[in-house]
Amino acid sequence: MAAEPLATAAIPQEMGKHQDRTLVIDSATDACSVALFAQGELIAGESRLLGRGHAEALVPMIAALPLRGRAARIAVSLGPGSFTGVRVGLAAARALALAWGAELIGYSSLALVAAIAREAHGAVPVAVATTGGHGEWFVEGFDAQGGTARVLASLRPEVAVAQSDERIVAGSQAEALVAARGHGLAMAAWPDARAFALLPSAALVCDVRPLYGRAPDARPLAGIPTTPCA
Repeated sequence: MAAEPLATAAIPQEMGKHQDRTLVIDSATDACSVALFAQGELIAGESRLLGRGHAEALVPMIAALPLRGRAARIAVSLGPGSFTGVRVGLAAARALALAWGAELIGYSSLALVAAIAREAHGAVPVAVATTGGHGEWFVEGFDAQGGTARVLASLRPEVAVAQSDERIVAGSQAEALVAARGHGLAMAAWPDARAFALLPSAALVCDVRPLYGRAPDARPLAGIPTTPCA
């Protein structure tokens, strides 16, 4: 959906209002979503399950937000997920941060899925299993507070099933994992920028680098930066 043009007369009155806003961009997986927060409260957002076409969809989605999404802080998903999707989101976030002089921070797409699951099921451990590359799944375990209990790995499905013992499993491969394991509760879920406020502060990092999950040519797993934002 194309963004409606802003009325010229309204712009001077509105320009100062972006200072307390955060724009969230998440295009690392099959889902593509954007959200705008003011003082931690969601004021607008959209999520689409695209599969492909993130590069074409993302900028119009941002432009459709109030003030075309302008914010003093931009949060972007670092992955893991689609190689192209991760790069599309990071490129957009970096360009807007440069143009607006905005702070840029990142977060893991799996951490956001885990936060969505905790919102639905309470403060409980959560395993997240999402579609990876080469027939593998991205899998990570989270404790009841959202901290990492089992580090991110790209695994064959049978290995992921054997290593995941949390009752709650969330993500695009949650139903497949629970069915193969024979026990637990599956929650099909994708990252959604509109749920950004559910992330624990420790999940936000200032070292904004791609988290591909599975590096090209089977190089060692690329881990998420471990230094949280102050």
